Amino acid sequence: QVQLVESGGGLVQAGGSLRLSCAASGRTFTNYAMGWFRQAPGKEREFVAGISRSGGSTYYADSVKGRFTISRDNAKNTIHLQMNSLKPEDTAVYYCAGGRLLVVAGASYDYWGQGTQVTVSS
Repeated sequence: QVQLVESGGGLVQAGGSLRLSCAASGRTFTNYAMGWFRQAPGKEREFVAGISRSGGSTYYADSVKGRFTISRDNAKNTIHLQMNSLKPEDTAVYYCAGGRLLVVAGASYDYWGQGTQVTVSS
């Protein structure tokens, strides 16, 4: 089992920035690719960003490319999502997830955090 705990969400004005963190415990962190997903009210969960086990590869949804940056610190068993130039449409609950492969399909991830709310006001 891997336990994931997100933090860093909050309320920010459009154009602002937030940095989300996800702390992992349990099984070997470096065994897992990690991803960030989000779900807005009334919408399906969507992939935001992912990072490979080593951190050498990253992948972003087109909607956040150039604004968000995913990173991981394997020594501290954490991942981060730096979110800049936030837009009201970024408002959602953000979840971190761990899985064997860096993929966009949420169903392929085995472990999920409880989520952290991000609200961007216009």
